[in-house]
Amino acid sequence: MKEPDIHVVASLLSQPINTKQAHVRLSREEVRSATHTLPEIRFEEHDLTSFSGLVILQALSNGLQLRKMLQDCVRHLSRSVSYGASTMLLILITHSFLGWRRLRDLDYYRDDPLLKRFLGLRRVPDVSTLSRRLPQMDERVVTNMRKLIRSLVIERVKINSPSRVTIDFDGSVISTKSRRTEGTAVGYNKKKGQRSYYPLFATVAQTGQVFDVLHRSGNVHDSNGALEFVKSCIAELRESGFRGRIETRMDGAHFSEQTCGWLEAEGVDFSISVPFERFPEVKGMIRERSRWNVIDDEWSCFELTWKPKKWASKMRCIIYRRLVRKPIQGPIQLDLFRPIEREWEYKMVITNKTVSAKAVLHYHNGRGSQEGIFAELKSQGSLDYIPTRREIGNRVYMLSCVIAHTLGREMQMESRPPERRHTPTRACLWVFEKLDTIRKGVIQRAGRLTRPSGRLTLTMAGNERVAGEFERLLRPWARRAA
Repeated sequence: MKEPDIHVVASLLSQPINTKQAHVRLSREEVRSATHTLPEIRFEEHDLTSFSGLVILQALSNGLQLRKMLQDCVRHLSRSVSYGASTMLLILITHSFLGWRRLRDLDYYRDDPLLKRFLGLRRVPDVSTLSRRLPQMDERVVTNMRKLIRSLVIERVKINSPSRVTIDFDGSVISTKSRRTEGTAVGYNKKKGQRSYYPLFATVAQTGQVFDVLHRSGNVHDSNGALEFVKSCIAELRESGFRGRIETRMDGAHFSEQTCGWLEAEGVDFSISVPFERFPEVKGMIRERSRWNVIDDEWSCFELTWKPKKWASKMRCIIYRRLVRKPIQGPIQLDLFRPIEREWEYKMVITNKTVSAKAVLHYHNGRGSQEGIFAELKSQGSLDYIPTRREIGNRVYMLSCVIAHTLGREMQMESRPPERRHTPTRACLWVFEKLDTIRKGVIQRAGRLTRPSGRLTLTMAGNERVAGEFERLLRPWARRAA
C-alpha cells in the first residue's frame, strides 16, 4: 500500500496561530443553551479517526526509518504468511504508544482508517492472530530488538550529551498475578506467593530512556548476570563512537570486588551503595566517630579508604548520615505535646570519583529518577502486562513497550532544545510531558480524512492549543522525512 502523505495536516499547520484573543463580554443568552435532547446514535463508515495524532508517529517513524529497522529485526523469520513479523511488532508498538493495555483492546480501534494507513494494511489482524504469532518469535528477534533500542538512544546521546552519559542499573518486578507463565518464579515480590519476572534495566539519566533490558525470572538476586550486562552496555556505547565520559550508579546489590574493579580498570566513573550492615568493622567505625563534616542542614559525612577483608585493594568510601523521624510505636494519637523523636540514618557509598563528598551525595541520590521511568513504563506504557504464557512472547511485548516509550521521548526531544544543562544529580536534560498527557492532548483527537482536489487531508476541530502542539511536534519530523 502506498505510504500516507506526510502533509496530511498541511491545511491545519499552514494557518497562523493566533495567541491573542479579544476579551469580549458575552450575554447569558450567547453563552447558555437550553437544549438537552439526546441525539440519535449511528455507527457508519465516514473515514473518521479517533487518533489524529498518529500522523506525528508516522512522521517520526519515517524520519527514524522505524519500519526498516523492524524488518531487520525479523528478516530471518519465514514470510509465508499474510501478516509479516515486522508488521506484528509495529502493531504492538503502536498499541502501547496509543495507551492500550490488553491485546484484546485492539478490537476497539482496529477499524480506525488512520491506523490502517499508518500500518500499511487494508485489514488489521484479529487478536487471536496476534496472540498466536507473538509466541512464535525467537531469541534472535529479542536480541535484534535490544540492539534497536540501544541504537536509538545512542544517537540521541551523541547529539545532545556528547561529553557525558550516566547509566543507571536497577531491577523491577513484573508480576504475573499468580498465573503460571513460562520463565516466572516466586521470588522478590511485594505480594508473597505471586510469580514474576525480575528484569534488569539500564537507563540513561540525560535522556530518560531505557538503554537495554536483561530479562530474568523472579527468584534471582539483583546481581544475577548484572556484571556481564554492564560490560555489554558500556562496550556498545564505546563501539558506537561515543568518546565522552561514562558514569554509572548502582544499589548495594551490585557491590562486589569484580564490579568495582572492572569499572575502575575501564575508566568508568561509578558510585555504588555499600551494604555496610554486613561489615561489623564499619559499624564500629560509625559508632566511634565523633567528628562529622557538615554538608548542609540535613547531611553530614566522613571519608575513609577502605576495603572488605578479602578484597585486593582499597577504594574511596564515604559514609553519610542524617536525622530522620523515628517511627512511632503503638497506636497513633493526636497528642500536641508529644515531642518528635528522631534517629540517625546512615548511607555508605563506594566511588572512584574525585569530586567533593557533597557532589558524590547529589550524584548518587540522583539515581532515584530511574524509579520515575519505571512508574511511567508500567502505568502508562503497559510494561507490567503479561500477554501470553510463553516467555519469548512476553519478552517481545515488553521490548515493544520500551520502544514505544523511547519514541515518545524522542518525539519530544526533537521538537525543542534541552531545558537543562548537566546538574549535580544528573537530572534529565528535558522536562518531559507524561505519555498520558500527550495522548489526551494531541494523539487522541477526533478527525476526518477527506480528499479535496485529490489531496489527502486530515481535518480536526479548530483548537489553537492543539494546532500549536501539532505544529511543534510534527514539523521537525516532517522536515526530516521530506
